[in-house]
Amino acid sequence: MVLSSVLGFPRIGANREVKKAVEAYWAGKLSAEELTKAAAEVKKTSWTSVKAKGVDLVSSGEFSLYDHVLDHSASFNVIPKRYVGLGLSDLDVYFAMGRGRQADGVDVPACEMKKWFDSNYHFVVPELSEETQFKLNFNKALEEYNEAKAHGIVTRPVVLGPVSYLVLGKAAKEAKDDFEPISLLSKLLPVYKQLLTDLKSAGVESVQIEEPILVLDKAASFDKQFAIAYAELAPVAPKLVLTTYFARLDSNINFVAKLPIAGLHIDLVRAPGQLDEVVAAIKPTNIVLSLGVVSGRNIWKNDFAASIKFGQKAIDALGQDRVIIATSSSLLHTPVTLASEKKLTEQQRDWFSFALEKAGEVATIAAVLSGSQDSAIAAALEANKVSIGKRREFEATSDDAVRKRVASITPEMLNRKSPFAVRKEVQAKHLDLPKFPTTTIGSFPQTKEIRTARAKLGKGEITVAEYDEFIKKEIETVVRFQEKVGLDLLVHGEPERNDMVQYFGEQLNGFVFTQNAWVQSYGSRYVRPPIIVSDVSRPGPMTVKWSSYAQSVTKKPMKGMLSGPVTILNWSFPRDDVTRKLQSQQLALALRDEVIDLEKAGISAIQVDEPAIREGLPLRRSDWDEYLEWAVDTFKLSTAGVTDATQTHSHFCYSDFDDIFPSIQRLDADVISIEFSKSDMKLLHTFKQYGYSNQIGPGVYDIHSPRVPSEAEIKDRLKATLAIIPDHLVFINPDCGLKTRGWKETEASLANLVAAARWARQNA
Repeated sequence: MVLSSVLGFPRIGANREVKKAVEAYWAGKLSAEELTKAAAEVKKTSWTSVKAKGVDLVSSGEFSLYDHVLDHSASFNVIPKRYVGLGLSDLDVYFAMGRGRQADGVDVPACEMKKWFDSNYHFVVPELSEETQFKLNFNKALEEYNEAKAHGIVTRPVVLGPVSYLVLGKAAKEAKDDFEPISLLSKLLPVYKQLLTDLKSAGVESVQIEEPILVLDKAASFDKQFAIAYAELAPVAPKLVLTTYFARLDSNINFVAKLPIAGLHIDLVRAPGQLDEVVAAIKPTNIVLSLGVVSGRNIWKNDFAASIKFGQKAIDALGQDRVIIATSSSLLHTPVTLASEKKLTEQQRDWFSFALEKAGEVATIAAVLSGSQDSAIAAALEANKVSIGKRREFEATSDDAVRKRVASITPEMLNRKSPFAVRKEVQAKHLDLPKFPTTTIGSFPQTKEIRTARAKLGKGEITVAEYDEFIKKEIETVVRFQEKVGLDLLVHGEPERNDMVQYFGEQLNGFVFTQNAWVQSYGSRYVRPPIIVSDVSRPGPMTVKWSSYAQSVTKKPMKGMLSGPVTILNWSFPRDDVTRKLQSQQLALALRDEVIDLEKAGISAIQVDEPAIREGLPLRRSDWDEYLEWAVDTFKLSTAGVTDATQTHSHFCYSDFDDIFPSIQRLDADVISIEFSKSDMKLLHTFKQYGYSNQIGPGVYDIHSPRVPSEAEIKDRLKATLAIIPDHLVFINPDCGLKTRGWKETEASLANLVAAARWARQNA
């Protein structure tokens, strides 16, 4: 019999119950006990719903109030010294690590965050050193297993594996220069042994132990560590199902197949070509193969016929009892359920499958491969065939005008009229900015009043004219504040925008939108990605109206704000019937028209944000060149149509640039702003190593935390910056947009930023 498996489920609740509860706890409106109760209800609903879909192996242990990697750090006692001895509860220490804390005499910044591989999910980076003392503070996997069991559901616990946990960590400040986190493996393994022994004693049959770094090139250098770790863990643990996702194992399968594991999970959605090699490697063993055939990253309905072919191929080689049908990864990256969508057309609903529906897909495919004679299974198979056929018919249509325009792109369209050195002089006269110009990344706080006005417009409770007047007042408030605090290059604050990608998608042809398809980005920050369903084009200007209005109420230069083509693509659910390159080119052409229209409207600085350009980098180095070529080219296509006098900006966050720095340079933006403060300013070393000829704004404070940075902190970051980057190239800005922050902390933080800039002008 072929079993079915779901590797993880969204943590947020169908109605974002967890977000609401966590934020209420932060606001002091909910007790820790009430927060725990709210979380328990969401977990119970998730387990029972997935089980009701017929899934055999329901996951537990992956639920989190903030981040699953942070959960491991808290449970393994990987708690940096700055959070110890503050008189905080364990829960408040946990949240302080995730988001910082500045209250009741406690002032600590948050830990660093990074993107989870090539997804838009952010994890909290473990800080490790020779002084780290691992111990099992609590066994979260066991607690949730017992919690689910109390509801009558036997689950398969999920645990992040020891090698991946260490490799994803970083050396703490107190670590020696040559310290490598993997050197702590022998100290960490006893804690894992205790965790797994406790699970086995509780009757757990198998554990989903995740080692996602196995799909990276660098995993090959850790083959000995994997061998040592699993030789120690396997004898004391339940059956271990080693889990990988997001890319292919490649040659790493050669040592993985020799590990003492009971099962291996591979992602066949992102890397379908690896099946033959993996099957051949494990065939002589007793390893059960879990096939990730239902996407954990996208929302398109599964093509049962294609998935069944994969499953049957594995069965022919290994037998039914050695094959599991599963989601490709955790469903964390997908919305909870399609049942929450009431405004999609019947045709659109038939295209999609969200997390709960994917659980049903997994169960159905496994039943077919098990030879089920159930009429309901046969009906589901036939309905899927009809549905996929209709979708393919829709996909066959295209917008000829858009396709022809893409085909007519020339190399000349990718380059500015003059090199940066020439543009810089022209822009200096045109913009008349002071030394160390101050600016922000774009968005200002999205207040309750803004959200209420937007909701009223959507419900028809106010007219468009009334809404526009409200937005004008909000923009003028933001402009007046920036003038008062002393910023140099202003923004309009984006009060009209719900999300930096959704806002643009709503004004472009080719997108579909949802009501409740929320996905976690980090902590309590959720996004509602638009869905690209057909060729993309721009019916008309998208931002010119509000940027022009903002410029009309100030004499200071105003910066137009756009999201870049690669970011819109990566932070949407993309089509899977055409290439990402084609979709990005279509988006770039639409944005190119917008950039040119902004310039014509008198906007002299235009920011095209690409925070996702590093995120979209393929996980295997051999795939990088092709991606980087089209990703950089589409950014340049977006921005190169303006005159030398227009200053182009771009923003990047949570990006390791070391490996792709030449591509960042090739973007040829006049100014880039980067996340800087949260990562201990380590990007400075990259700029020192490679040099950077254009202007740069290293983020001088972390906006993802509610704490207000002192003027002294910002000065220290400026000193570190100026030790490496020439002062005539430096802009001063926060490290990301201010949308999620409150006005009180925003005002205080920017006042300190401007004061530090004045100090720099006097002392540099």
